[in-house]
Amino acid sequence: MSKAVEKNGSVFAVEDKYPITPGHLLVIPIRHTPDWFSMTEGERLDADQLMRVLQARIKAEDKKVAGFNVGSNCGDVAGQTVGHAHIHLVPRRSGDITDPRGGVRGVIPEKRID
Repeated sequence: MSKAVEKNGSVFAVEDKYPITPGHLLVIPIRHTPDWFSMTEGERLDADQLMRVLQARIKAEDKKVAGFNVGSNCGDVAGQTVGHAHIHLVPRRSGDITDPRGGVRGVIPEKRID
């Protein structure tokens, strides 16, 4: 696993091994738990606080970042490939894809809003 870039209480953040965009991070609970739904309220609160800190840092360090995707795949049918809870924080820049409309709906191409 990559070295933690930041920690907050019960969670830590690492760089994604296969980043979607530069600066893509994962926020992960220290305690083993299968997915976002199995995280405790405290873990989710720590994760939310950490994502806010990371979001502000990323925007301060890269003025081209204009938005973010935040998400968690829960279960095999949702695309979860790592059996440990983690939340993706994906910085987005204008023009990083031709048409970003639909956002997370793009995981099922025919559900994208065009």
